[in-house]
Amino acid sequence: MSLNLEGKKEVVSEVIANIAKAQTMVLAEYRGTGVVGMTKLRAEARAKGVYLRVIKNTLARRAVEGTSFEIAKDKMVGPLIYSFSEDAVAAAKVVNDFAKGNEKFVITLGIYNGKMLDEAGVKALANIPSKEVLLAQLVGLLQSPISRIARVLAAVAGQKSEGSVDAAPAAEAAPAPGSAA
Repeated sequence: MSLNLEGKKEVVSEVIANIAKAQTMVLAEYRGTGVVGMTKLRAEARAKGVYLRVIKNTLARRAVEGTSFEIAKDKMVGPLIYSFSEDAVAAAKVVNDFAKGNEKFVITLGIYNGKMLDEAGVKALANIPSKEVLLAQLVGLLQSPISRIARVLAAVAGQKSEGSVDAAPAAEAAPAPGSAA
């Protein structure tokens, strides 16, 4: 269905609003992907906070003008689905996971931090743990020395208390120096 001028302006402004918040953009060719598969992809994208849209390439080119994603303007050809995410890896992860099970769904390119990524780059980006996982790992690393010190101190305290309790019965059982046993 063809959009009138007002409809096209709405689409472009919606995409611009999502691009303004995005760190990552991933483009994929969806030719031959079924409706059921696309519905699953859209549901997964929604759940992960990824903005996913099939739009005309001319409208997409207008939307990316003046942004860090503008470097991909020449590559916006063919039937593409555009995905944007605030999280640096979410868009790449969603698209890459879907592409693994659908050979007709082909990752074309990605852009992260103003740099264009090929399919291998998008896959590498997708394999980076999410922000939450990285933060949890950092907290674990920071807690590790503290918990080790706490365990050592607890062990030392346990040994001291065991040593003082065991020393008293040993002293009573041992014969006094100079006495006949």
